[in-house]
Order: sequence, then structure tokens, then C-alpha cells
Amino acid sequence: MIKNKYVIDLVSWRLCDKNDGDKMEQTNRNGTPRGVSHRGPMITGTRPEPYGVRAREQTACRFCRRGEKYIDYKDIETLQKLLTNRGKIYSRKRSGNCAKCQRKAKMAIKRARFIALLPFTT
Repeated sequence: MIKNKYVIDLVSWRLCDKNDGDKMEQTNRNGTPRGVSHRGPMITGTRPEPYGVRAREQTACRFCRRGEKYIDYKDIETLQKLLTNRGKIYSRKRSGNCAKCQRKAKMAIKRARFIALLPFTT
């Protein structure tokens, strides 16, 4: 039985001897040592955040905070807060709703429009 003399280095995808596979310097595809590009050594985590960009805390939507399982189509005051003055539904980003509650609110608004509690347009 003949054993394979070579091993494929999975980092740089090249053939190397079994004996000195660990000793070999890991390189990129272009032959430069790992962590060094043509622009210089790779530096991580030193770039300052752009002005005004910060990670916001995730807050629960207004319906999840109240623990509501069902959004009532007869509750016009609440539903009007989710509509523009032209009668369009605000987006999730604008209204602050989670996806599940946005779908429930959409159905409640459509039901209220159908029975003329809310206008389709103004």
C-alpha cells in the first residue's frame, strides 16, 4: 500500500509535504503572507465610527409592549397613528412595528377601510 506523500494546505490551497506542512508560512492566493496585502498589513478595529452612526437598542413595537394578541379594526385612534394624512400605511421602519404586528395592523386597517371606518384616500 502506497501512502500519499503530499497534503493539500486548505488555507492557501497548494500542495505541500506532510512533514513541513505546519512549518510553511500561510500565504494568500497572490503569494503574499497572510494578513499582508499590497496596501500594507491588515489592521482591524481602529477605524472610528462615522458621525451620527450608532447601533440602536432594539425596542419592542407598541403592540408587543402592551402584550396585545389581536389588533382591533374598530380601534380607529390607534390605526390612524399608523397612517399618513393621505391614508397610506407607514412602513415598519417608520411606525416601529415588528413584522408580525405590522401584518396584523395591515389587516386591521384594510378591514376598517372596507367597512368605511377609515378612508382609502383623502
